Amino acid sequence: MEAKSKPIADSSEWHWWLLVAFIAVLVAGAASITIWRNYHQLQNKVLHLRTPPDGVMQKYSDALRISTQFFDVQRSGRLENNHIEWRGDSGLQDGKEENLDLSKGLYDAGDLIKFGFPMAFTATVLAWSILEYGQHMEEVKELKHAQESLKWITDYLINAHPSDNVLYIQVGDPDVDHKCWERPEATTEKRPAIQVNISHPGSDVVAETAAAMAAASLVFKNQNARYSKSLLNHAQKLFQFADSYRAVYSESIPGIQDYYNSSGYSDELLWAATWLYHATGDGYYISYVTVMHGDAFADWGNPTWFSWDDKLAGTQVLLSRLNFFGLGKEISMVENLNLQMYRRTAEALMCRVLLPPPRNQKTKGGLIWVSEWDTLQYSIATAFLAVVFSNYMFTSKTPYLYCNGKLYESMDLWEVAISQADYVLGNNPMNMSYLVGFGSNYPQYVHHRGASIPTNTNTSCEDGFKWLNSTKPNPNLAIGAVVGGPFLNDTYIDSRNNSRQAEPTTYNSAFFVGLMSGLVTSTHVARSFT
Repeated sequence: MEAKSKPIADSSEWHWWLLVAFIAVLVAGAASITIWRNYHQLQNKVLHLRTPPDGVMQKYSDALRISTQFFDVQRSGRLENNHIEWRGDSGLQDGKEENLDLSKGLYDAGDLIKFGFPMAFTATVLAWSILEYGQHMEEVKELKHAQESLKWITDYLINAHPSDNVLYIQVGDPDVDHKCWERPEATTEKRPAIQVNISHPGSDVVAETAAAMAAASLVFKNQNARYSKSLLNHAQKLFQFADSYRAVYSESIPGIQDYYNSSGYSDELLWAATWLYHATGDGYYISYVTVMHGDAFADWGNPTWFSWDDKLAGTQVLLSRLNFFGLGKEISMVENLNLQMYRRTAEALMCRVLLPPPRNQKTKGGLIWVSEWDTLQYSIATAFLAVVFSNYMFTSKTPYLYCNGKLYESMDLWEVAISQADYVLGNNPMNMSYLVGFGSNYPQYVHHRGASIPTNTNTSCEDGFKWLNSTKPNPNLAIGAVVGGPFLNDTYIDSRNNSRQAEPTTYNSAFFVGLMSGLVTSTHVARSFT
């Protein structure tokens, strides 16, 4: 059988292939030109990056000085160097039934309960703010004040951790407290101390307390080495307790669910491990957040809003710091890739606030909107993360952030933070400052027991409600309080009974202190906390 000869293509087929080849060359050439043009545009962009203004910005300096004072307003215990004339000693018997001194710490909001979960978070955010922007605070003479406020909390947290697997997470009975309206100096109701332990564990609150102590250990490392070492020792033991006995604290102690119900503990474990890495440099904690538990806990690619209950966004930004500036040591390829995933998720959050709706929801006045309950917590927390991430970009000379086909500079994030800060300080449709004591128009009916009752008045549990229902403005100024904030339509009802909008919290103030510290002046952030 004769072999079949290979057919020869006719001339029309040759022409077709030549045409395809020619088009391919044109496409490749156009792509090369586009890449070349974009490269040079980027180079020009890098050479002309905008930078924050030099010098101290007086508005933010004034707001910082005011906002730090709310921690003084909220203090429990025997007051030292008291700056608030209408406050006095209170809570001196707290913890006595357990043979502990739990007199210090902060009252959570407008009531008289010491909730350990949000108090520890307040300390963590305040410590983070000091670590990033302590130099800024020092320029406006607020660093010492911030450190004193932090130590008032951590002194309490140390005493609340009397043994490895026991942590006292609450002082006072909120059900009883909410049936009373009285000054903290005058309360006579029993104030039980509630603990988590091996039988009733609480990984979320324990890990948050570990995070607070680890972060604070860095703050005090160079000025009080012994105290710093004690904080770190507590942090490490608490983390071991939280990780070994995993449970949601509000499931172990159902009575807390109506007040600070936790959505889970995985974010707090990552958050605590991240702070422990910064405090110790121990590679175990990097492995913990990447190889060991990254896939299960981190929810990479799905940005969330930073709050007292959800620490993922804060963890992602804090781990981005390592990606921006390096660890100073070798880590495995998987650990490095997973660290990049944290940064990518942090970038996704930054893109969410940079891009127009529907990527993010804002009020017509420009406030980032997440929830109608404690609205400002989310907008201020997001603005704080934005200014921190902006500083990481600026210090590391990272020229841009890529979001859906558009390039953004670090100054774009800075301007997001500015817009949220200015909204809080009065640039809003109500022309109202939501920082009590700032400007001439701020809430007069803050939902706050101590601020609402005259100091020369003796009231008992129930007859104090006449001050809650009074039509007169608060006789005492809860200076530095950041109230819950406006509704979606940018309105605010200034009523003492309107706890949804009018009640301040310590963690709102911690976020705002961090935001003001970041904006008050412009310098590079330190590449390491140690």
